[in-house]
Amino acid sequence: MTVKIKDIAKKLDISVGTVSKGLNGASDVSYELTQLILDTAIEMGYKPKKMQNKEHKHLCIFITNMDFKSENDFGYDIILGFKQHAMRDGWNVHIEVASHELQEKNNYDTYMLSKGYTGAFFVGFALDDLWLQNLSSTKTPTVLLDNYVPRNFNVSYVGTDNFEAFDISIEYLKQLGHTRIGFFSAFLDSVVSKDRYEAFLKAMQHHNLQIDENILGFGHYSSNSAKYHIPKMLEHKPTAILCSSDSMAYGAIQVCQQLGLHVPNDISIIGFDDVDLCNHSTPKITTIRQNRLEIGKCAYSSLESIIRNVFINKTSLRPTLVERESVGVAKNSQLFYHTDTNEKK
Repeated sequence: MTVKIKDIAKKLDISVGTVSKGLNGASDVSYELTQLILDTAIEMGYKPKKMQNKEHKHLCIFITNMDFKSENDFGYDIILGFKQHAMRDGWNVHIEVASHELQEKNNYDTYMLSKGYTGAFFVGFALDDLWLQNLSSTKTPTVLLDNYVPRNFNVSYVGTDNFEAFDISIEYLKQLGHTRIGFFSAFLDSVVSKDRYEAFLKAMQHHNLQIDENILGFGHYSSNSAKYHIPKMLEHKPTAILCSSDSMAYGAIQVCQQLGLHVPNDISIIGFDDVDLCNHSTPKITTIRQNRLEIGKCAYSSLESIIRNVFINKTSLRPTLVERESVGVAKNSQLFYHTDTNEKK
């Protein structure tokens, strides 16, 4: 049954006119009553006529904790891919920065209804973001980048296959004689950090390599974080370190060089993401490439499917290893001595 304004009015025991004003944000209806009307409308499954109108097609990308305005920013291609696909289907795509104040002041579903957005794509959110906590029961079609909400058919995940990413990285390093492989990532307070840590552990086990907790480091997704963790890891002599972002890899390279180590002759470093920084580092950073344009396109496809009642759970894109200059043969391995002897000849 289609829910109408008069149904909401009857439930709240107020006039149809007041409900109509509340749904349209009229200034002569109090904030508290407006929120009550919107919350009730969502609960009852009401959709404004403008949202039912095929010409009114509005989606929103909510973004936080991520740069996206410049071509070199991580979020730029993700948003571009989403917009390219959405606009071909006639959707208007709005971009809003989901500040803490915005999330604190507004319930997610209520805000979506008041703005007339049919669905949303969340980019850069952390587990402690308020709106992420609203999603377990949301009725709004929503897709999350690198975050997961179980048991809600209206919410979907999109990201890169982390296990495959670390599996191909460790296979590559093992072929070069590396067995003491370290892992440098962010604190395990986000879905993506937890996933990459678990993927690293599984990939090491898959290749029958020992995991040494002394060469595991956890900080922040920034180059500056390396100076607090990499020196301690180096005391236990890893021959290679896998990093969960390119900025962390860049920081790790800088710290190694400051301590007199040569990358990759003394230690190899692999990043994750393939941002522009990789080509401006010395040496250039070998990394796992996430195809961010395709991530954006898949996010739209998942969202559009949910809107059509085709409920997508997870979409994982395939990663690729980009070989540059920060990885070499493991020092003190048989392969290293064989290479060294050949060079002397």
